[in-house]
Amino acid sequence: MKKITPLDLTGITTYSLKDRPSKVSRLDFGRAWVPGGSLREFADRLPQILAAAALKEVAGAWVKARREKRQVLLGMGAHPLKVGLSPVIIDLLRRGLITGVALNGAGIVHDAEIAMAGQTSEDVDEVLGCGRFGMAQETGEFLNRAISWGAGQNMGLGEAVGRRLLESDFPYKDQSLLAAAAELEVPLTVHVAVGTDIIHLHPSVDPEALGAATHLDFRIFSALVSQLAGGLYINLGSAVIMPEVFLKAVTLARNLGHKLEPLTTVNLDFVQHYRPLTNVVRRPTAGVGKGYALTGHHELLFPLLAALVIEEMEENHAH
Repeated sequence: MKKITPLDLTGITTYSLKDRPSKVSRLDFGRAWVPGGSLREFADRLPQILAAAALKEVAGAWVKARREKRQVLLGMGAHPLKVGLSPVIIDLLRRGLITGVALNGAGIVHDAEIAMAGQTSEDVDEVLGCGRFGMAQETGEFLNRAISWGAGQNMGLGEAVGRRLLESDFPYKDQSLLAAAAELEVPLTVHVAVGTDIIHLHPSVDPEALGAATHLDFRIFSALVSQLAGGLYINLGSAVIMPEVFLKAVTLARNLGHKLEPLTTVNLDFVQHYRPLTNVVRRPTAGVGKGYALTGHHELLFPLLAALVIEEMEENHAH
């Protein structure tokens, strides 16, 4: 076998490091923390690199959208409610920093249980084997009756459940996102896939009402999406349902002649999934805006983003 002669390195072409474009500069570095500082100082000390830069850009886009009276819509799964974010989101509604909310079907289950009992999220592993999973009587009966009532009033599913929660004597309804939205008259829509939620197992379910109410909510959500030009869409912890609903609302709005540009979107989740990255971050903003993907636990990332937005809004008001 012929012996291979190693390449001779003496003839390579080099350049000066000073002249080479580089993606990282010391000017973008973070700065060490000084005890006793403010949240604003914390944000200013973050590196102007990757996720830290994106977090600040998203906060800036959110503030700009609300200062210009544009829509900021929050689409979410149920997990943000299960990790205790209801008070944070309700506060954003009260401040006028979120103009519309869209939930999957599980969202109303956990929200109603919090209002009714101050607790939610059963241990599925413990109860699935004996067939008891999802069989809480109060949850099924209250929500299915609310949906049937709402459909009879030609009302969307979110508004129907929100009104019934608001009118209830449940001891913890002040922690209910749906009740708060109903009280503040912030549009809150619910997007159901039939068979995904425990209330579909109960004899009180009214499939016709369920379908009519959630389809009306899709049309309401699409109307909000049609006004997203200059605004922000946030997908918080929904891996499938809300990204699919958002994409369909985007195409419906554009088909009817609504311009959704410029458009900013962000996916916040602890794992980045295909559908949010494709249907929220990339496709809707292609050529007309910018999409962001921020990875982190909901219970840490979303309150931090909300706090940055509130601080910046307050600072703008002060000036």
